[in-house]
Amino acid sequence: MPASSSTPLLADRNPAPLELSGITVRFGSMVANDDISFSVRHGEVHALLGENGAGKSTLMRVVAGLLRPQAGEIRVDGNVVHLQSPLDATALGIGMVHQHFMLIPTLTVAQNACLGLARAGRIFPNLRKVAAELAELSKLYRLDIDPFARVGDLSVAGQQRVEIVKALYRGARILVLDEPTAVLAPQEVDGLFDVLRKLSAGGTAIVFISHKLQEVMAIADRVTVLRQGRSIASIDKHDTSVTELSRLMIGADIKLPTVDGKARPATAERLRVTGLSYRDDQSLRLDDINFAIHAGEIVGFAGVDGNGQHELAEAIVGLVQPQGGQIMLDGVDLSHASPGTRIENGLAHIPEDRHRTALVDLAIRDNAILEVSGRRPFSRYGLMRPAAADSFTRQLIDHYDVRCTGPAQKILTLSGGNQQKVVLGRALMRDPNLVVAVQPSRGLDIGATAFVHRQLLAQRERGAAVMLISAELDEVLALSDRILVLFKGRIVGDLSRTEVSVERLGRLMLGGGE
Repeated sequence: MPASSSTPLLADRNPAPLELSGITVRFGSMVANDDISFSVRHGEVHALLGENGAGKSTLMRVVAGLLRPQAGEIRVDGNVVHLQSPLDATALGIGMVHQHFMLIPTLTVAQNACLGLARAGRIFPNLRKVAAELAELSKLYRLDIDPFARVGDLSVAGQQRVEIVKALYRGARILVLDEPTAVLAPQEVDGLFDVLRKLSAGGTAIVFISHKLQEVMAIADRVTVLRQGRSIASIDKHDTSVTELSRLMIGADIKLPTVDGKARPATAERLRVTGLSYRDDQSLRLDDINFAIHAGEIVGFAGVDGNGQHELAEAIVGLVQPQGGQIMLDGVDLSHASPGTRIENGLAHIPEDRHRTALVDLAIRDNAILEVSGRRPFSRYGLMRPAAADSFTRQLIDHYDVRCTGPAQKILTLSGGNQQKVVLGRALMRDPNLVVAVQPSRGLDIGATAFVHRQLLAQRERGAAVMLISAELDEVLALSDRILVLFKGRIVGDLSRTEVSVERLGRLMLGGGE
């Protein structure tokens, strides 16, 4: 149960630890934050919700000292402050845990926690003292970390705990968490919520950014909803519902689509993977993987991040070369084919990390045709045909509701959700035979997520095979005809829709077996 139910919030007697008043941020003619007021109280978990492009990230960048607003003021403990940099925010007790962890894998927990921190030792930090202080914090908040462990050896949940204890070690009294459950198994989410309740009971003010409305209802005391850069409402959790929050975010009622669950006639195999094994420089990542996906079937792959999902997707699309096994697509052996050849044979890829493997710092137009820019109608005799590229891109923008100024806009100036829509459209507008979708709705609001789900179900209906790899169990459960569970590079479960439960999946994901 949330801490606020058992311990009174202190806001009635003391100034709010963090209060934003009339914050306005503009990028040229675009207003990202329009006169937003927001506050978080002592001992409160305050959820910040909003669809893609609503201004959540921009507002939190202001709080973290990464952006300076054109108007408005920031108060910490009732005092107006001017944040010139993240160092100013840290000095005032503001800590942020980013969705993509800001840790150095080759260093220990203690080394990460004190990196650049003057009080740990200006030249040579006193790591023994740092470790002792981290151990004390870990015990106090039940974070269960080993200060001498190498961060790269920890699980994703372990690394997240390191980020939290690092922020606390640096004096955070106001903690901002950006999509903190995105890569956690259900049992690990429960563990994180236990930590947050312990922190809030001790007086820490917590901002919880999430698109998972059920989790917001489980952990938050209050919720602020942003829409199109403005604050729509700040509501006590007990005075609202998932349906109302969804309506406030989107401006309409949204229901996520699901697989119909009806028995389907047998269809031909699209993808057949046999004996797939892959070892990188460190360890065996995929161990004798065998599965098939049929036409008109969505097969979901569940697993705690780091158990082979990433490597499996890259092996299927040709970004890494397995040491053993065979990959057949519609009867064609693509085991040693290049990514380009696989695309020509009907494969489409929605990568998990759009910045690393999907996008380049060019216009939307260039990114929309990136995979097929050398083919007609986009090029002829080796020369780009801008009119064809523009026409295709405008169709993609219209069909996938990409919020932008047009095909010539730089793609990295879009919100993360709109970048993802470009990636999705590029993959699906070619009517592929196999869709390898990895975290396809990561960073998307509920409306955009519903759109993505409808697109994947449409691919299923027209006869494509869909390989869905997602850390979002709700997504896997909603869309999959069948679910395979990965643990330490092996398939440890193969479940039909009728056999699936969250508890059973959670056990398999954590290596508990049946």
